[in-house]
Amino acid sequence: RVFLRAINQYADMLNKKFLDQANFELQLWNNYFHLAVAFLTQESLQLENFSSAKRAKILNKYGDMRRQIGFEIRDMWYNLGQHKIKFIPEMVGPILEMTLIPETELRKATIPIFFDMMQCEFHSTRSFQVFENEIITKLDHEVEGGRGDEQYKVLFDKILLEHCRKHKYLAKSGETFVKLVVRLMERLLDYRTIMHDENKENRMSCTVNVL
Repeated sequence: RVFLRAINQYADMLNKKFLDQANFELQLWNNYFHLAVAFLTQESLQLENFSSAKRAKILNKYGDMRRQIGFEIRDMWYNLGQHKIKFIPEMVGPILEMTLIPETELRKATIPIFFDMMQCEFHSTRSFQVFENEIITKLDHEVEGGRGDEQYKVLFDKILLEHCRKHKYLAKSGETFVKLVVRLMERLLDYRTIMHDENKENRMSCTVNVL
């Protein structure tokens, strides 16, 4: 909780003194995002790994601090305005890590950041190829590391499709991208499940699907 307060003080200062065009400090903002995501993903805050009694005790006393800092990260991202493009693709991995935390409200609040990144790159270069490549690479790594689940896949699909379909220029390419990532996620989750299967044919079939 002490660290959370300190990070929020840091965020206030960034917004007040280091956001406008003349004083923008890329490294400071980068440090903030990496620090906040590291705080959110630390082991001692992953409540689903605790017993129900311990989880209830922590929630009762402190609330879910991951949700608090996650909403703050989201707001800080949107505050960046025209500076956002400077954080693509570097911030794709950390934001992905955050959205994969198994907390539904946090996921719903932060998955839309991906659409914002797509939009941002599209306005700058008329495509979102850099973002797409980065999220596919990082997703592979994260799912292999044990993160991601069926609920995440469903939310990712639903939230991003809704956003893409409302956008004049991203409707078609956005939908193609979302379907591609969801299909990849399906294959990666299958592969992760079957990795310990005794049946070599099943493992081989899953590997072929991923490839």
